[in-house]
Amino acid sequence: MTINKILAFDALTCVLMGIVLTLWATALAPLLALPRDLLFYAGCVLFPIAIFMAVLARQNRPRSAGVWLVILGNAAWVLASLAVLMLTGPNMLGVGFLAAQALVVALLALAEFKAVNRQAAGVA
Repeated sequence: MTINKILAFDALTCVLMGIVLTLWATALAPLLALPRDLLFYAGCVLFPIAIFMAVLARQNRPRSAGVWLVILGNAAWVLASLAVLMLTGPNMLGVGFLAAQALVVALLALAEFKAVNRQAAGVA
């Protein structure tokens, strides 16, 4: 899979999660035993991130510095998710939610890492 497709998919997942978190933060908070404001503002942050990823994805050859910023951002999201898990005391559903989305983001970061290295090596 090309870096462009991975970035586009990452942008799409950001938009979808952003919609879920911003529109349903009030309903999700008691269900997951996570703070409503944390869910809402995490969702808000995802929209500009998605735009950045989408802009990169539309470039013929995305700049590696931009892709590395996405990779590092995804790694930071995973670490933040683990911190939320340890600091907020979510219920089992909340633990599952945090773990699942952290795993997906980690897999996206890994795919982006592999793709940017292939791109740097000149392999399509």
